[in-house]
Amino acid sequence: MNIRAFAALRPNEKDAALVAAVPYDVVDTAEAKVLAAGNPKSFLHVSRPEIDLPDGTDCSSPEAYSQARRALDSLVSGGTLVRDERPGFYAYRQTMGTHVQTGIVATFDTKDYLSGTLKQHEKTRKDKEDDRTRHIETLGAHTGPAFLTYRDDAAIDAIVADACRREPLYDFTAPDGIRHSVWKIASASECAADELVELFARIPVAYIADGHHRSAAAARYAAERNFEGESRYFLAVIFPASQLKILPYNRLVADLNGLSDYEFMSAVSSSFKIGERGERNCRMYFRGKWLDLSWSIPPGSDAVSALDVSYLQERLLAPVLGIADPRTDRRISFMGGIRPDSELKANVDSGKFAVAFSMEGVTVGEMMAIADAGAIMPPKSTWFEPKLRSGLFVHTV
Repeated sequence: MNIRAFAALRPNEKDAALVAAVPYDVVDTAEAKVLAAGNPKSFLHVSRPEIDLPDGTDCSSPEAYSQARRALDSLVSGGTLVRDERPGFYAYRQTMGTHVQTGIVATFDTKDYLSGTLKQHEKTRKDKEDDRTRHIETLGAHTGPAFLTYRDDAAIDAIVADACRREPLYDFTAPDGIRHSVWKIASASECAADELVELFARIPVAYIADGHHRSAAAARYAAERNFEGESRYFLAVIFPASQLKILPYNRLVADLNGLSDYEFMSAVSSSFKIGERGERNCRMYFRGKWLDLSWSIPPGSDAVSALDVSYLQERLLAPVLGIADPRTDRRISFMGGIRPDSELKANVDSGKFAVAFSMEGVTVGEMMAIADAGAIMPPKSTWFEPKLRSGLFVHTV
C-alpha cells in the first residue's frame, strides 16, 4: 500500500468548525441550504454549489462546477483556507458518544485502486463517477476524502497515539454532537513520516469503506493524465478496522404488491420465524406492531448470500413484494441506521409506506471477507458513522 504526504489546503484554526461540512452525498440541495444558511465559510458552498445558484439548477451542470470553483477560490483568497508549507500526514479523530475512531489523513495511489490492492465491495454508477471526475477537473482538487480501512497494525497505532498526545490543530464539536480533533503527525521526511510510509508499504491490502465513487473518479482522472505528479494520488482517511462501526441500512416498502395482509404474513412466515430471536434477526413494522423475524443461514451460503440484507431481498422483497432490483425500484426506500426506528414507524404510520424492516449492521469482518472474495455487496448494505467532514483537508492536483 503506497501512501504519500501532501501539502494540505486546510482551514485556519479559528475557522475549522465553520468550514467543516457533512459529505456532499448525505444531504440533498434543500438540506444543504439549511445547513449552510448564514455561514459563507461552510464547505457546502464548494461541495453542493447549486445552493448558491437559481432554484432548479442541476447539481451536475457546468454552472454548478464553475460555482464550486469560485467558492473554493473565495475561501482561499479570503484566508479561510491556507496551505501548509510542507507536505505531511495528519491524525483525524472522531468521537460520537462512546465511540472513538482515529485515522490517518494522507494521499493514496490510484494504481493501488486499479490493481486491487485497495479493495472494493460496492458497484459504482457511471453518472456518479462522471460527476466526481468533473468536480476534480474543474476545481483542480480532491475536496472530500474517501474513507478507507486496514487490518490493525500495532506499530502504526503507536505513531498515531504519539501524535495525539500533542496539542491538536483543531478540536471542535459539530452541531450534530460529533467531536472532531486533528493533529499533525509529521512533515514529509521526518522520522515518523518515513516510518509510516514504510509500514504501509508492508500492508498487503486495504479496503474502501465509504467513497467508492470518489475513488473511482480519482483513478479515472489520474489515468487520463497518465498518472503524472499529484494527479496520481487521491485524498483519504484510513482507519484501523477494529475501531470502525457499521450501522444498518434499513428498508421501507411502499405497498404489499397487491397482496392482502393475510397473504403477506403467510409469505413472511414461510421464510422467517415470527416473534423469535435466532441465528439471524431483523425487525418488521407492520400494521402498528413491531415483529421480530429470525432465520438461519442456509447451508452452503457464500459471504454475500449470508448477509441479512441478501436473505431479506431473496426471500421476501423480490419474490413476495416484487422488488426485483432495489437499485432502481422506486417502491423501496432506505434509511441509514443513524436514524432511530421511530422514524421507520412514523413513515409507515403516515401511510407513505406499508411496511418497514429494521436490520442489524454488517460487521467489518463480513465486509472484508466479501471484498477479499472479489464479490460485491447488495446495494445499501452499510452505513458508516460518524461521517468524515469535508473541508478540513483539500488535496490540490
